This record gives sequence, C-alpha cells and structure tokens, in this order.
Amino acid sequence: MSTIQIPPRIPLDDYSSVIGAGEVAELRTLAKPLAGRSVVMINSTAVGGGVAEILNRLVPLAEELGINIRWEVMTGGEDFFEVTKSFHNALHGAPYHPEQRHFDIFRAYNEKNAKRLPLDAEFMIIHDPQPSGLISYRGGNGNHWVWRCHIDLSHPHPAVWKFLENYVPHYDAAIFSSPEFAKQLPIPQYLFHPAIDPLSEKNRDIPPEFILDVLARYGIDHLRPILTQISRFDRLKDPVGVIRAYRIVRRYFDCQLVLAGGGASDDPEGATVLKEAQNAAEGDPDIKLLELPQWAPLEVNALQRASTIVIQKSLREGFGLTVSEALWKRKPVVASAVGGIPTQIIHKHTGLLAHSVEGTAYQIRFLLSHPDIAGRLGERGHQHVKENFLITQNLKRYLTLFLKLGKSS
Repeated sequence: MSTIQIPPRIPLDDYSSVIGAGEVAELRTLAKPLAGRSVVMINSTAVGGGVAEILNRLVPLAEELGINIRWEVMTGGEDFFEVTKSFHNALHGAPYHPEQRHFDIFRAYNEKNAKRLPLDAEFMIIHDPQPSGLISYRGGNGNHWVWRCHIDLSHPHPAVWKFLENYVPHYDAAIFSSPEFAKQLPIPQYLFHPAIDPLSEKNRDIPPEFILDVLARYGIDHLRPILTQISRFDRLKDPVGVIRAYRIVRRYFDCQLVLAGGGASDDPEGATVLKEAQNAAEGDPDIKLLELPQWAPLEVNALQRASTIVIQKSLREGFGLTVSEALWKRKPVVASAVGGIPTQIIHKHTGLLAHSVEGTAYQIRFLLSHPDIAGRLGERGHQHVKENFLITQNLKRYLTLFLKLGKSS
C-alpha cells in the first residue's frame, strides 16, 4: 500500500496575495483544535478528473495546518472500472441495464480494498460511488465517515441509486456540489463547491512567450479566434457536439477549435470517445484534437489563456472545474446549463449558458461579434470564482465540518 505522491507544497501564506492575510489567519485559527487528528481521503484515481485535482491541492494545505492527513486510491481490475463507469453514467441519467454480476463485482472490489486501505482515521472522507461500499467495513472505534459525492444525482438511474442506498445512509454525513443533487437521506447533507487552486501550475500567471510556444507546438494560429474545450474525452462532455457547434460558427467566423484532454485511470471509454471525435473532425486542419498527458497543467493553462472563448458543452456535469479555471483567467465562457455549471455561470453576468448545439453556436457567435461584452463577462467571472470557488474556501469547509463532527463524538 502506498500513499499518493503529492506535488511540492505551496505555503499557505502565499495565498495571502489572493484572498488576503485575514482569510489565511482564519484558516489557521480553525485548524488549531484539529492539529494531529487523522483524516483519510479515498477516491478511485490519482490522476485525471476534478477529484484528483482537488485532492492534489487540498491535502498539502491541510498538512501544513498540522492535520495528519493521507490520500489513498482504491485499486481495481478492468471489470470493476467498466462497471463503475457504467454506474457513473447511469447516475447522471444515462440508460443502463444492470446485471446482478455488476453489483457482485462492485462488492468484491470494495471488500478487497477494505483489506488493504487504512479505515481507522478519525475522519474518513470517501469520494464518489466507486469506494462507497467501504462503509460496510467500518470498525467500532467511533470514527466519522463522510460520503463526498461529486456527480449529478438529480435524475439517477433508479436501480443503481437503490443499490447505493445500501451504503450511503450508513455514513455520518454526505456532501454534494449543488443543492439539486441532494437526496432524501436520513443523514445530514452539506454543500461543498469544488474548487481550483489559483497558485497551481494550471492556474497561475505564465509568460506570454510560453503561451505562444505551446500554440506553435500544436499548430494553432494565435492571430485567429480560438475556441477551446478542455475536458476528458468522455461522451458526457460531448466533444462531437462541440465540433458540430464549431461548424455552425465557422460559417460566419474564420476560427479554430481546440479539444484538449486526457484520460483517467478509472475511465475505460476515453480512447473510443477520442476516435469518435476524430471521425467527426473529418481531417479539418483547424480542429485540433489534443490528447494531453495525464498531468500537463502548464499546457492546459496556456491553451486556456490563449483562447478567445472557452466552451464546456457537457450533457451532464457534476460541477465542471474547467469552467472556474477559464473564468479565473478572465475568459468568456459558453457552457451547458447542466449540473453544477449554472452555479459558476450566471447567465449574462459571468458567462453565457446554452441548451443545445445550435444554442452553443449562437452564444459563441454573439461573443465573437461583441468582444466588449465578452471582456466584461470574463472580469465578472474572475471575481465570482475568487469569492466562491478557490481551494482555500474548500479547505475552510472541511475544517468546519471536522470541528462539527468532532464535537458530536
């Protein structure tokens, strides 16, 4: 068993330049009663996807505050991740025909992981459905178990949600990313917004020369408008729909499209979806399909900063951290009105929402025709992220929850 290797720590005091010294002092005050107390975070992948990205930044900050925190990743075979990917899509509302063996596979891998993972920390935070069955193996030491669900449960597949109800009510609390995702549960439920780290390589300021170098490396013309979607190649991110919207916009504007993303170790569908996008692109030299390494933060940063408009045309979305990333960089964003995206995009105030391929194309055309409005949306979007979606606020919520749970012992 090995704990995840975390990137070099950014000192908490460095965030004073972003959130102010008073906010940093408040975090230190909240953390004092928690010094030395144990926390274990468990999810299903160390790289790829928003959960791993949040934990990469959250864990070092909690460590600096004196908390004894570990991040562990469950292991599984291809059969397990195929099942949990199907569960993931079904919980987002996709059609699915579960078989008994699917549930048996889920139970078997949760049992295997329960034997190898540390489950005795004072605060156990279990992320998403894949490891949710670990609650069946909690000991009798009175520790606190919290299920942190990052996905959209507003219209889940009934059979899959019924199966998860074997586990979720046995937790001490559940955390969701949006009020619409909450369920009828006999346990307390909390609202935690996912968050970005403004000082990470993906979000910090970078030199203009580096941005131009990245564009040249991928054959992107910096003199023409650039439309960009940064996402895993996942059907729920609808890369083919983005290409269709681009083709409509292209009738009116000489622009380029960048679809950039990688994979995640718990997502077996990525290669298939990338192939579908390649077929839809039909060899158009102005459509750049970039399969980035699983950890390419500076390249993503550069592509977002070079973009004229950032798109997030998800069909379903737990939250969509790429929206906050783009808004933080003061970019105008056109995104689907699904999941947690409307929490970030306040229509016509911090960005523009759409409901279809045609609607997405219309909003992109509007922003290309009105760069002054696009600029104002980007500025307001940056402020909205600063006030609501930074990693320091996520940390504050966890500290407050730990204090509450600790008092209830």
